[in-house]
Amino acid sequence: MNDSTAQTDPQRAKKATLGALAGVVGFLAFVEFTSGVIQGYYTPMLTDIARNLGIPDADVNWLEGTQLMLSALVVPAMAKLGDMVGHKRMLLVSTAVTAAASLVLPFTSSFPLFLAAWALQGFYIVWLPLEIALIWSRSRRMTGRATVTARAAGILVAALESGAIIGALAGGALVDALPLTIVLLVPALLVVVCFVVVFFGVRESPDATGGRLDMVGLCLVSLALLAFTGGLSLLRLNGPGDPAAWAVTVLGIVLIVPLVLWELRHANPLIDVRMFRSPALGPVFLTAGLFGVSVLGAQAPLSTFARTDPTIYGYGLGTTGFQTSLIIGVYLIAMIVGALLYPVVSRALTPRFTLLVAALFVGVGFLLFLPFHAAYGEVIVNMVVVGFGSGALVGALPAAAASAAPPSQTGVATGLTNSVKTVGGAIASCVFGIALFRGTTGTGVAADGTAGSFSGYVTVWVVCGITALIAAVLLLFVPRQAFTDPAVEGSR
Repeated sequence: MNDSTAQTDPQRAKKATLGALAGVVGFLAFVEFTSGVIQGYYTPMLTDIARNLGIPDADVNWLEGTQLMLSALVVPAMAKLGDMVGHKRMLLVSTAVTAAASLVLPFTSSFPLFLAAWALQGFYIVWLPLEIALIWSRSRRMTGRATVTARAAGILVAALESGAIIGALAGGALVDALPLTIVLLVPALLVVVCFVVVFFGVRESPDATGGRLDMVGLCLVSLALLAFTGGLSLLRLNGPGDPAAWAVTVLGIVLIVPLVLWELRHANPLIDVRMFRSPALGPVFLTAGLFGVSVLGAQAPLSTFARTDPTIYGYGLGTTGFQTSLIIGVYLIAMIVGALLYPVVSRALTPRFTLLVAALFVGVGFLLFLPFHAAYGEVIVNMVVVGFGSGALVGALPAAAASAAPPSQTGVATGLTNSVKTVGGAIASCVFGIALFRGTTGTGVAADGTAGSFSGYVTVWVVCGITALIAAVLLLFVPRQAFTDPAVEGSR
């Protein structure tokens, strides 16, 4: 009798743990669904937003660039605070800021105010790393912890991309039928609902580390990022011949030195820079940065290229808002497939090799744009290839970082993948903005009017393709059995 009880109690405990974790994943999936709506909803209407604000297409990159820059600033602090005071608490704070900013967007036609609200909306970028850190923390007593986290990450990414599909399709359809004010109000109301879901449906992660936030480190990383991305913005405005722009950019790079020296001496650093020395984590962080170039920096250029009228400029697809949303929808379906296949393929092979293949898909997909970009079907095929790889990388990178990080640095590690990815996207957004504004049309004439330049779009495709291939090479240096569960490996 006692033996039977001893055998059944652990099984019941395991089922209870799995059930509780499944409930958490379900609520967090709604959060990621909302995040997906935000990321997909606005893309088909970027041209309409630009016209409403009275700015050219090239200036759309200001929206993307400022949001990515602010996100890069807040993610390290929010991720560290998640480890210190609780991941749910920081999830609620970031959701509240996102909701407030989203509610401003429908009611202003001022570009500076819209830009500020758009930037603050970028707090949603911390949701996924906080969620994965929460899942990792809640699954601490489960066997196969890395596998469970990878599967949960796949579900969250699938929810994210499902939201992005619905958001893109709804946004593309609504912007052709309703006033822009009403259209922009829809995602704002959804974020408010998301806050309620997190407040009532998600329990706090256990074992908060406590401590005090490294304010000196936060100031140093903020100054470095602001100087670097600000310098890139000046380069975009004034051109590469402006020495002041180069000086500010270099200053941002130089400020990394005191940041690293301070963090190495600090007992509880904002960013544990020693993690960059890890043979498993270092290449993951670099891969995240290179991946950010395409997954974040190329969104606006791909949308505006599709909307550009080929009868006027000699390039582009001349799509409507809804036709553009269909391209995005197919791309996001491919991302869902990639996200759900990642844990399956990584068990059959290894997580490292699966990440490498995913990066290759992204690189090849963007390089296919060079010969194939003139027809609607060609662009869709390219985006499907990119989507398979991108879907795997979005969830797999923070999950891989969580499994390789020190126990007290889970939130920091997952947050760093997003921070570095965001920096990569912000850099790419500035560079692509310069290329699109200062390039030439397909006929070799300087771009005019509101359309971006053809040579600028070629630059986007080449840079995205090459950076993804470099990421694949970096992953060759990761230990073969990194990001795996010892028990799983031992059972093979």
